[in-house]
Amino acid sequence: MISIIIPVHNEFKNLQQLFKVGCFLEHDKLLEIIVAVSPMNSDMVNLLDNIPKVKIVRCKNKGRAAQMNEASTIALGRIFVFLHADVVPPTGFINDILHSLQNGYDAGFFSYRFDKDTWYLRINASFTAKDGLFTGGGDQCLFIKKDSFNELGGFNEDQVLMEDFEFFSRMKKQKVSYTIVKNDLLVSARKYECNSYLRVNLSNLLLVILFKLGCPGDKLKTLHNKLIRTPYNG
Repeated sequence: MISIIIPVHNEFKNLQQLFKVGCFLEHDKLLEIIVAVSPMNSDMVNLLDNIPKVKIVRCKNKGRAAQMNEASTIALGRIFVFLHADVVPPTGFINDILHSLQNGYDAGFFSYRFDKDTWYLRINASFTAKDGLFTGGGDQCLFIKKDSFNELGGFNEDQVLMEDFEFFSRMKKQKVSYTIVKNDLLVSARKYECNSYLRVNLSNLLLVILFKLGCPGDKLKTLHNKLIRTPYNG
């Protein structure tokens, strides 16, 4: 059985849309969706508590890593799926996860495309179907066996930015087997709408390089906030 964990901070509108179009909600292997809410959250997310399988959890600490870890301690499924609020899963989402794990993998990610169709965003999206420098980003929706997640010690809560890449680096070191499912998620292009394409790409490249050189998470977060204008309150 599967537990989907969604870390959020003021993402009520995106969650409404996600649950409205989410045909995956009715899958018999989906046990629960845990919405891990930031303690600083100020929107109406509690109104979603009446949706079947959805559990709203107010977390003690803010930050994706901390919120996902807290949700994982109460999750009942044997498979964890970490989904962003502005990412919409494709048809066959749950079956793709189950088939990947049945085929011997311990974890995996999805390729994705953006909700705005431009040639330059198609270029960016094309890289998500391949194993490379940017594999492991949170928008690719990590799914992993609960036992494997716990053996890795969960997310590093000191990694306040790029916690997804840090976790993936430990996955590779521990030789956790993974696959990339080539069935596109639909990812919001809102960051590109508030910043130029060049600005986002150069900033992302710089942050990845600094991360791989060992730059601390808090410094990466500070730099990110200076480089990128965010269209949301997270």
